[in-house]
Amino acid sequence: LAELPAECGSLQSEEEEEEAAAEEPGPSAAAAAEQRREERLRRFRELHMKRYEACKLNSQEVAEEDKRLKLPPNWEAKKARLEWELQVQEKKKECAARGEDYERVKLLEISAEDAERWERKKKKKNPDLGFSDYAAAQLRQYQRLTRQIKPDLEQYERLKEQYGEALYPTSDSLLHGTHVPSKDGVDRMVADLEKQIEKREKYSRRRPYNDDADIDYINERNAKFNQKAERFYGKYTAEIKQNLERGTAV
Repeated sequence: LAELPAECGSLQSEEEEEEAAAEEPGPSAAAAAEQRREERLRRFRELHMKRYEACKLNSQEVAEEDKRLKLPPNWEAKKARLEWELQVQEKKKECAARGEDYERVKLLEISAEDAERWERKKKKKNPDLGFSDYAAAQLRQYQRLTRQIKPDLEQYERLKEQYGEALYPTSDSLLHGTHVPSKDGVDRMVADLEKQIEKREKYSRRRPYNDDADIDYINERNAKFNQKAERFYGKYTAEIKQNLERGTAV
């Protein structure tokens, strides 16, 4: 009987505390507001750090660009060349340490595609150093014309099916009078000949000396100058020149 009033008093105090918490703003709302504030401050600090990093990177890029602009224009090529030479020296040292030939090792590392590409580059270089003799000039002309020939593979296959082994002549084959050129082939030949004639007409050659022409110059350079002057101003000075020759000039 003595313990019952104590239990009732404890229950009453708990109810009073709950009612007081409902009437006054509790710590949960304050904690939520504080959490939102901390979140906003954290995002602000992140944005501030991103802005700082962007400014720092921009400054570094400006400094690097200024360095690149001050370098010579072919610095990148020189740098790549120097790096390649250093790599070659390192490989030579490694091959020498292993007792191997560097040139042989280098050739083993080159693929067939790279070798063909380098050969094509070598062939593109023009070995013609100028006129040596008429035989060499004729050979160059023949090579130039043959490079322009584009074979018709479809016609070749048709002829191969039609004639078989007879398409490939031997020492016993009679070729004279057996080949009849097509109309397209004749047209191509005529067009190429006309193109050659047109190109020859543009060639310039040294004009022969005319013994009957008046000598009004002191050297070849002065003769060229007089020809140009006559070409542009001859129609204006023709009468004055005639008067000077007749001695009737005023």
